Amino acid sequence: MRIVEKLKNDIIEQIKKSAFKAREAGRLSFDEMPHFILEVPREKEHGDFATNIAMLLVKQAKKSPREIAQDIIDNLDTENTYINKMEVAGPGFINFRLDNRWLEQVLPVVEQMDEKYGSSELGAGEKVQVEFVSANPTGLLHMGNARGAALGDSISRILGAAGYQVSKEYYINDAGNQIHNFAKSLEARYLQQLGQEATVPEDGYHGEDIAVTMKNLIDQVGDKYVDAEEGLRQEMLVKFALEEKLGLIKEALLGFGVEYDVWFSEQSLHDSGKVIQVIEELREKDYIYEKEGALWFKASAFGEEKDEVVVRSNGTPTYFAADIAYHKDKFDRGFDRVINIWGADHHGHVSRMKGAVEASGYNPDNLQVILMQLVRLFKGGEIVRMSKRTGQYVTLNELVEEVGRDAARYFFNMRSADSHLDFDLDLAKSQSSDNPVYYVQYAHARICSILRQSQDSVENLLPATKCQLGLLTEEAELELLQTLANFPEEVAGAAESLEPHRLTRYAHELASAFHSFYNSCRVLSEEKDLTMARLALVNGTRITLRNVLDLLGVSAPERM
Repeated sequence: MRIVEKLKNDIIEQIKKSAFKAREAGRLSFDEMPHFILEVPREKEHGDFATNIAMLLVKQAKKSPREIAQDIIDNLDTENTYINKMEVAGPGFINFRLDNRWLEQVLPVVEQMDEKYGSSELGAGEKVQVEFVSANPTGLLHMGNARGAALGDSISRILGAAGYQVSKEYYINDAGNQIHNFAKSLEARYLQQLGQEATVPEDGYHGEDIAVTMKNLIDQVGDKYVDAEEGLRQEMLVKFALEEKLGLIKEALLGFGVEYDVWFSEQSLHDSGKVIQVIEELREKDYIYEKEGALWFKASAFGEEKDEVVVRSNGTPTYFAADIAYHKDKFDRGFDRVINIWGADHHGHVSRMKGAVEASGYNPDNLQVILMQLVRLFKGGEIVRMSKRTGQYVTLNELVEEVGRDAARYFFNMRSADSHLDFDLDLAKSQSSDNPVYYVQYAHARICSILRQSQDSVENLLPATKCQLGLLTEEAELELLQTLANFPEEVAGAAESLEPHRLTRYAHELASAFHSFYNSCRVLSEEKDLTMARLALVNGTRITLRNVLDLLGVSAPERM
């Protein structure tokens, strides 16, 4: 239940009724009701809500916006509403101030919904697929993958809470040129460790983890493949390495709190014939043509500067061809919307992919791509460039070992995906209020401590419906109640914008509101009714903090 949304809708209806009433009384003239907004003003002194309807009626009413605003106010019936005061402001805004009695609805709803508080039916069961990370299974997951994992998983959780039917998918890039280079690299490392002359290709994989993988294979089979035919040897080495690497990727993601519904193999698209099939379908639609022995997709027909090769002159499909087949397969599976989280270096691929989706017969607007900027690690004020263990990039596992899953996930979701992220390792590990995740988790732990203490002075925690919530009149209490009421709106907003950082900001605001309340209001006192009301407020805050942290994939500790 979205209390604030219902409150807004009720006020909007009263505004509409007032405008029609003013028209009937001859004070306003208009043919169509404009699409006006009712929003929370930036400045608190401007009231709880404000509307721009008067300024939108100027042309039809042929009056000044302030006069129109006054006409609406004069005809607005506030009986059976929470509207306490209305005023004309600025060029013609109408500001509304509410009776604080409306806040008494909040705690019973929070308590009743419990783990579901914050959820809604916004998505109405729309089927959404979120594909994220999808790193090549040729190495370990790095910092960029970690940010994508935190973003993708949190977006999926948020969409689920907002009433969408969500499927999380990992696309395994187990075909194409990268696998060919992978095979050559594995072969070189395998032969080297068995005393054979071999060189890793210049464009191959030079990480120490490749050598470790081949050592693991040698421990199992020894020199079994030394004398094997080259093609067979590479095939067997790749099969072993992919299984191992994919296992490590799954293990790392699971340790990061990320579980997928589907692991989709790129190779399966080739094996099933779907890549060739989609090319033929596009050829029939005249979106594929032949030039210089290769097959080209008419990307220019969809606004691109140049067309794209889908089958090389040697008959090998390109990665783009597989990508077209993959995205068509997504929509063929019945998803209403497909969300991809890609690195910012894929920027140029977005519009041509949308063109391919349209050519395949689907609405390109139903493909949404979130482009994710880079992450820089800092420690001791200096950039951390390399992993001590691999000699290359810092891995997801190393990050989790260093700062813990909670801090990593929280920090990755503190900024918009399209913003560069500076990750301060020292700050993430610090146990102080300067550390955002510690600050929020400490609020939850403090709440749990209060509730444990309450058992010494209060026999039972009364349901909010039986508490005298009207006793909560202090400014800090009202501020906390207002913040709790806003939670479903924040979740809905984050779902619509696909921005988990809205919830880290909200979590900090809620923790801050609670700390202010705790510092100014004594929870456990000799005034039993007030104590019960404040305990209900504390418990409602506990539920909401736990729920917002869960949407971010972060734990809510009871002790710290």
